[in-house]
Parts: sequence; structure tokens; C-alpha cells
Amino acid sequence: MQSGHRFVFDEPEVPFALTVLYEDDNIIVVDKPHFLATTPRGMWYRQTALVRLRKHFKEPQITPAHRLDRLTAGVVLFVRNPERRRDYQMLFQEHRVEKVYECLAPCRPIAVPKTGTLSKLSPPAVFPLKRRSHIVKDRGRLQAYEIPGLVNAETVIELGDTEGGIVTQGYRRYLLRPQTGKTHQLRVHMNSLGLPIKGDDLYPNITQPDYADFSNPLQLVARSVRFVDPVSHEPRTFISRVPLG
Repeated sequence: MQSGHRFVFDEPEVPFALTVLYEDDNIIVVDKPHFLATTPRGMWYRQTALVRLRKHFKEPQITPAHRLDRLTAGVVLFVRNPERRRDYQMLFQEHRVEKVYECLAPCRPIAVPKTGTLSKLSPPAVFPLKRRSHIVKDRGRLQAYEIPGLVNAETVIELGDTEGGIVTQGYRRYLLRPQTGKTHQLRVHMNSLGLPIKGDDLYPNITQPDYADFSNPLQLVARSVRFVDPVSHEPRTFISRVPLG
């Protein structure tokens, strides 16, 4: 029986563990490391969270409820019960999940974006702020980009904890609360403010990656997800333990 994916023989081994944070009869929640793709795509097949989980649990029906970029670490929810797949996937599609990301980005004054809007939520303080714009991602183009138009991407950006102040070499922590889910939304929005995320190989400039080099991860982590379980109706909160810096 065909798997539906091109089998890849020359994938670099991603040397980081995929940690299971929680499991029950319906879902498996993992802490995905940097560099591990969520699902097979392009050159990645074995070195994906989905294939690792299916192999570990010997359950070929496991399916992601949502996805993270390969370079982004953090909480990802998978559905193991096919009868409940739609219930959990709709949580994300209907934006009924509260997601908080954490990143390292420059500690400096923000730039004025070329398009879209920027609103201070507690003036006169700069942060927290709300960034709204229209993001486009063309097929075959590596970078997403912003153009004038109807808003389709919204992110609330806050300063992270002040413990230790500036982390290192002019970078500090930011908390990102996406209200929508466009491709590369957080990376595009931070870059538009002149605050590109540390380790980003696409924004502001594309750099040719060495797929066997795991020394400079994108400093972006899906730190937590919070939702009401559609089956048990209990509140659920899952928190990533992947460190920044």
C-alpha cells in the first residue's frame, strides 16, 4: 500500500527529542523541537513529528490538529481518534484556541511599518501593541509579504518577562498572541517593526540554510495553547518547556 509520500533517503537526522506532554484516548500533545517538521513535506519524511509519533505509538491514524513551521518549536496537538479528528481540528480553524508564542528579537525602538496599522493598547507605553495587516504567501515563493488591503492578519505583541533584563547582545523576550493564522505571520509582523526574530533565515533576508547545521535555531517557541476540550468540555492548558537563547 502506498504511503502517499515520496520516500526520502538522505534526510539529516534531527538530534532533538520529541517530548509527549499529554495523551489520552483522543489526543497526543507534544513539545516539538526546533528543526523538526510537523508533517512530511519536501525533503522531510522520517524527520517529522507525525512520522515519529506514528512509529512510536504504532498508530497510523494519528493526524495533526494544526501545524508549526519546521523552524518553530513548541506545543503541537495531534488527534489519535479518527472519530474526534474534526472536533479538534475545528478548534484551531475557528480560532477557539488561545495561543501564546515567545521569541527573542532586538531590543530597540520599533520601526514604522510600510503598510497596515499599529495600535498602542496601553498608551503612552509602546507595548503592548496590536499589529494588523494583509499578508500574502505565493506558492513557490519563500517569503510571505504584506500589501495594502483588507486586514487578514492580526497579532498582539507584548514585552516578555523582565527577569534578567536584556537577554544577550541586544536581544530581549517578546510575547506574541496571534489572533489569526497566516503563514509566517509572526515572523512577518515582527520584521515589519524592525524587530526580526533571532535566527530567522527568511526575514528580512533569505539565507541559504545548511540542513545539517542545528546550531542556530529560530528563537520562536509556541509557548502555550489553551482551549476547552470539545469532548470532555474541560479547560486544557499545555506549556512548552523548550528554552529560548
